[in-house]
Amino acid sequence: MDMLVRLYDLEEMIEANKNLSDVRIRRAHAPESPVILGWIEEHFGKIWRGEAAAALARAPSTLLVAHKGPEILGFACYDTTALGFFGPTGVGQAARGKGIGSELLYQTLKAMRGAGYAYAIIGDVGPVEFYQNRIGAILIEGSDPGIYRDMLFSSDMLPITPD
Repeated sequence: MDMLVRLYDLEEMIEANKNLSDVRIRRAHAPESPVILGWIEEHFGKIWRGEAAAALARAPSTLLVAHKGPEILGFACYDTTALGFFGPTGVGQAARGKGIGSELLYQTLKAMRGAGYAYAIIGDVGPVEFYQNRIGAILIEGSDPGIYRDMLFSSDMLPITPD
């Protein structure tokens, strides 16, 4: 199921996380592709790597990366499978529960608003409550399986699920 997010009143929904002062969140650059895509495939699988590759191929990139020094902690993309879509997004196992995912979400949605979008679609949502609570996202009825129907992939491409 897909979800819809209003971007024009985003500030009202965002709470700044002051505990992330040592974490940098920024747009990724094309020369970083081998490192970032390798990390994404290792942690989340080949399908998400493919979508992230599309984001890194854009100029400017539509992939935001969270890192602490040279260590990648997470990423978020937009405009990968379709224009106006947020995701995929993921945070490495060791970095979860620290607010990095929320901050990646907020920064990516702000970038989408800056690109001219009034709304964002979160495709094939996993954690519905997370998006409802953080940004007031609403379910789009009749959106399952949505844009992802009839995808061609092999079983070794399935997303890796967290333990």
